[in-house]
Order: sequence, then C-alpha cells, then structure tokens
Amino acid sequence: MTMSRTTPVAVACAALFALAQPVYAEAPAPAATAARVAFAPAELARMRAAARRVTIMRDTWGIPHVFGRTDADAVFGMLFAQAEDDFNRVERNYINALGRLAEVEGEKEIWRDLRMKLYIDPADMKAKYAASPAWLKKLMDAYADGLNWYLATHPQVKPKLITRFEPWMALAFSEGSIGGDIETISLKDLEAFYGKQLAAPVALADLGDPGMGFDPEPRGSNGFAIAPQRTASGHALLMINPHTSFYFRPEIHMVSAEGLNAYGAVTWGQFFIYQGFNERIGWMHTSGGGDVIDEYLETVTRRDGKYVYKYGDAERTVREKTITLPYRTADRMASRTVTAYFTHHGPVIRAQDGKWVAVRMMDDPMHALMQSYGRTKARDYAAFYKVMELRTNSSNNTVYADADGNIAYFHGNFIPRRDPRFDWTKPVDGSDPATEWKGLHDVKETITVFNPKSGYLSNTNNWPCTGAGSSSPDCSTYPAYMWSLPQNPRGIHAERVLHDAHDLTLDGLIAKAYDSYLTALEPLVPAVARDWEALPEGDPVKARLAEQVALLRGWDLRFSTASVPTSLAVYWGQEMVAQASARAKAQRMPVIDFVQTSLTPQERLDALARASDKLQADFGNWKTPWGEINRFQRLSGAIDQQYDDSQPSIPVGFTSANWGSLASFGMTAKQTTKRIYGDRGNSFVAAVEFGPHVRAKSILAGGESGDPKSPHFTDQAAMYARGEFKDVLYTKDDIEKHLERKYHPGEEAPVRMR
Repeated sequence: MTMSRTTPVAVACAALFALAQPVYAEAPAPAATAARVAFAPAELARMRAAARRVTIMRDTWGIPHVFGRTDADAVFGMLFAQAEDDFNRVERNYINALGRLAEVEGEKEIWRDLRMKLYIDPADMKAKYAASPAWLKKLMDAYADGLNWYLATHPQVKPKLITRFEPWMALAFSEGSIGGDIETISLKDLEAFYGKQLAAPVALADLGDPGMGFDPEPRGSNGFAIAPQRTASGHALLMINPHTSFYFRPEIHMVSAEGLNAYGAVTWGQFFIYQGFNERIGWMHTSGGGDVIDEYLETVTRRDGKYVYKYGDAERTVREKTITLPYRTADRMASRTVTAYFTHHGPVIRAQDGKWVAVRMMDDPMHALMQSYGRTKARDYAAFYKVMELRTNSSNNTVYADADGNIAYFHGNFIPRRDPRFDWTKPVDGSDPATEWKGLHDVKETITVFNPKSGYLSNTNNWPCTGAGSSSPDCSTYPAYMWSLPQNPRGIHAERVLHDAHDLTLDGLIAKAYDSYLTALEPLVPAVARDWEALPEGDPVKARLAEQVALLRGWDLRFSTASVPTSLAVYWGQEMVAQASARAKAQRMPVIDFVQTSLTPQERLDALARASDKLQADFGNWKTPWGEINRFQRLSGAIDQQYDDSQPSIPVGFTSANWGSLASFGMTAKQTTKRIYGDRGNSFVAAVEFGPHVRAKSILAGGESGDPKSPHFTDQAAMYARGEFKDVLYTKDDIEKHLERKYHPGEEAPVRMR
C-alpha cells in the first residue's frame, strides 16, 4: 500500500498487521446439529398460557392470520407461525445477525462474522434490552417465547445452532432490509486488514455478483402511491413491490384486541410487518435513500505501547477489543481471535494510503425496533409521521398511502447533518473536527412529498427528482448527500406508465406494475441497427447479423414468454455488460449507463454475434423464445437453491430489473445451467385500496411454506409467473370462508420438559 508522508503511520500499520494475527484454538468436535435444550416447567407453563390466548387461522393459501388478546400474544403466535413455515430461515437470520455463521458454515464465513461482531455484542444487547420501555420488552419476551414454544412442541426439529432464543436477540435484527447498512463493509477489506496471509486463502465472493459483470441485481424495489383523483373508486391505491431474494419474506396477518391489524411481508424471524398495510394506512420501503454511511481516514501512531490517532490538535487512544471467531471444521470446532480497533467514529475496517479507515453508521437498535413496530399501528398520516420522527430507518425510502386519501413519500429517514463543503461520497479526514456529524436532519428537512398535485408517487431505488412528475422535489435545493443514487431505467419506466394513468383500479395498478416495456434497451437497439447499416456491403458480419438486426429492429421492446427478440436482446445485453463492466466500475458509473453511452459500434456488433452463438450452442437455435430460457424453479427448501435443466420449471416473461422491467426476475446465483432461473426480484407483491374497508390483492414467489412436502410450497408459482394475484383475506369472516386450519400454537404437539 502507499505510505503517507509521516513515518509513524507506516510503522503503526505494519505493527497492526503483526499484532492482529488470528490466534487458533481447538474445541471438541461439533455434533451435526446443536443439542436440544429442555425448558423448565415454569417456562413451559408461561408459554402454554400464551399459546392458549392465540389463535392461528391458516387460509387456503396457507397464509397465517394470527389473532391474540394483546400485541404480545400476536407476536408470540406470529413467530410460532413463521417457525412452522420455515424454521431454517428464521434460525439462519439470527445465526447471521449474531455473527455466528462460521460455527455452522465453516471458516469461510469468519470475516462475515467479524463484520457483525464489530457491532453486535450480546452484553451490549442485553443492556439495551434492560433499558427498553416496558411495552417493547413485552414484545421481545413474546418473540422469544413464540420461537421457544415452537422448539418445545416440535422435538423432531433439529436447530443448527440456536436451541434457545433470548428476548435481547430481537435487537440484533431490528430493521427488515435485505442487506442493511453493515453489508457495505467489504469482507475482503476486513480480511486484508485483520487476517494473516493463509496458505490457502479464504475465498470470499461478493454478495449478489454472479460473475457476469452486472451491478448486483437491484435489491430495492418499486413503490407506487396513487391519489384518489386518479383512481376509479376515488380511494388511494398503494403498490407494494419489493425486489428481494426469493423466499426472503413470508406473508402474514397479525391482529390483537389492542388495535393491531397489520398484513404484509415479514422478514423471517422479526416480529413486525415490514412492508404492508393495516385497515387505515399502508407503507412500502425502497432502498437507496440519502448517504447515511461515512468513512473517516484516521492518522494512527503507536505510542507507549498503544495506538493513538490524531484529532484536532490532540491525540486520542484507539479502543481495542478482542473478538473470538469460532468456526466449524470437518471434525471439530476451532477459533480465530482478532484484536479489533475502534475510533470514536466507529470500527476500523481497512487501511488506505497509510491511514486506517473507520466507518460510521447508524447504531441504535432499540429505537429502530420501536420504529419498525410502531409504524404498523399508526392509523393516519400524523401518527405515521410521528413514528418517522424516531429517524432510525437508515436504509430505506418510504412510499405511503392512507384511507383519508393522502399519499406521501420520504426519501430516507436517518440522514446525518454534515458540512456540505466535503465530498461525502469519499473518505473524509477523521482528524478534522469539521467532518463530524452535527446531529440528524429533522424529517421536515429531508426530501419529502405530501399529496402532490400530479396525483402519483413512485420510487424505484432511483433519485427522488422525478418520482412525482411535475410535482417532484427540486433536488438541487438539498445538500448533495440527501440523495445517493441516480435515475435508472425502472424510474423512467414508472414515470411513463403513471404519468397518464387515470381511473385506476387494483387490477389496473397491477397491470401498470407489470408493464412489459424494457426501457434500458431503448437507445441500444437503434444504435446497433445504425452500426449494422454502416458496415460495407461485402463485410461478412453484415450478412451474418442481418437476420438478428432485422428481428431487433422490428421488435416493440416488450417481453413475453413467446418473444424471440427478448431472448436475443437479453443475451446481447449480457455480453455487452460483461465486456464493459471493468471500465464502468473504473469510472464509478452504473454499468447499464456505460453500455448505453460508451461502447463502440464494433463492440455492440461483436456482442450481438457472441449472443447469437451462445443461444445457438445452448438451445440449438438462436431463435429460442424467452419462455424456454427464463424459468421459475423451486426444487427444495434450501437457502442456497440449486437448479436443474432436467427438472420441471415454469416459463416467466419478465426480465431482470437491469433492463427496466418493473416486474423483476433476475438470477444472482452462479449460473451452472443453460436456462436462467430467477432467484431475486418480485417476491411478495401486493396492491392495496384504502376505502371504507381496505381491499388488497397479493402474490408470493412459490408459496408460503419452505417445506417441499407442503401443498403451499409452490401453489402460487404458476400465478406468480403470469403476474396473476390472489385476493387478500383480511376480515375474519372472509378468512373463515376460506379456512384450511384453525388452532392454538403447539396444540396437541408433544412438549419437551426437563
């Protein structure tokens, strides 16, 4: 690495690498699964009493509608129902959140565990639990009891690691985003900084990167809100369209006599509806709000046996913390120990130009959990706004609609106040007090929209500058750090389909959200046609690509399962992306933008030839319809799905969101098959109408259950592939009319006692 001008820093960095080497230790060989824990009679009596206060009603789609006397009872039943549907995913989320994944998956995950343990300390979480308000403690207690009651009544279930859930664990996973802020910390950088060179280095694959050159498949989602003046009923509409990994969130309804009546998607293991609605309001989160994470370059020196770093005209001591990282081997448990370093800005995560880089991000799990749950009980805009004033939703924008006819948009929520003279997209000087955060922006100071004259709102993980048409905010009037992402093809697409939309119904809104046009290809198809026309008549490429260019030129840029041009265009786009990826990243430019603007005619034509050859080789004919290639397949309940061209699958028309498809279907797993099998994109999707009585439709990727033996493992798959929604059963009468099973949690199940 490049050393700074001050030799002590270079010495300090060298010393760090010498001192922070992992120390190995061995422990007894692990069992295949964790040993079961027996619960005390008093615990069982408490949990049994809670279970009797809860009724779970499973409808004909297997969706659990959980009814409890209190909010805590509803939480108890909701966690029990989640565990019934997929305990593996519930446990996995907490294994990861607690920094214990290597104990199950082996040494390759120790750096992921270190990343979590830089922030998650059980002693600290227990203290935060103790300091929580009484109402929140009750919910955390019920969360743990619901999962423990499931384990007590299902002795056949073998946890991989967690045999007893504790109330404080809910604070380790307090915000429902698929990645969250912490995943911005590079695992490779952590290994380089804290690890030693291994004879066989740990292979660390970046999440969401299938090795094809794409930016990660968009994780963030689409949210649309439609005002009464644009709807057929005169009621506000909300489109909830998360783009997540499939099976990341189930669909759940939770009701209590204390005013809770929330329906929507819940991230496995959490006790609040993350994206959804109640009888009065609805909320949809998209990712990519303001800049909420900052890196600080720390000038570090070794002095009197300790590390110190410069701050203003003085020095401060670097805080040191020993972190043990247990991991599973083939026949035993081992561990590595590192000394982690912290400045007042946060943990040190890498070195750069002879300095240490500390990262600062939101770290307030108690208030984050309060906000996540509180929004589910808000009944009007004023109450929802008050919950937003907690300002602990750091990774999301929010699209909102309600029964009073209001629609609203919040671009971010947790936005640190900073000196705008600095470029906050890059690491700043940690020794300069002027780079400190100066509190948080009030919600009213952030980019918000309330009841725009345009009558609609949208966000697609893009900037907030166009999402409300002519009523959109003027981004130039806000600090640059208030918004962090540019426009994208889905944002252009959303603006077009909503701009002239009137008399919308639920079905009409769904049709807009599944509009088949692919905006990203709009500049590319005419460009390659011009490239082809410019070739001299005798050029063999002109003859070779004549049919392909004619096909693309005559295409309406709309996907369908029967479309041959969709297949050719997607494979052509993939070839261009692979070719341009490194250059786009070097210019800090979205790769799709680079492909649209910066490729040469030769590169476009060569990519089209390669795409044709690949289609011909893989499918026997480059004129293969898109539905023969793009498929939905769910063969097992495993978290890491495997795909097989010889096994049954379902054709899907919509494409990766990278091409501007509002309905997203992308493959992020490493492709070992000829066909494309989606694993990220549309997952839980819902359209909601807020009238005197709320009305909604929804669809899940696959089905509610993670058990291949369940009838609800793939019962929604064919509808999902067609973009066809089911009616949401929201009232108790409707649920009773479509009832599959009604029971108390753990009813008639054996109980493990000690």
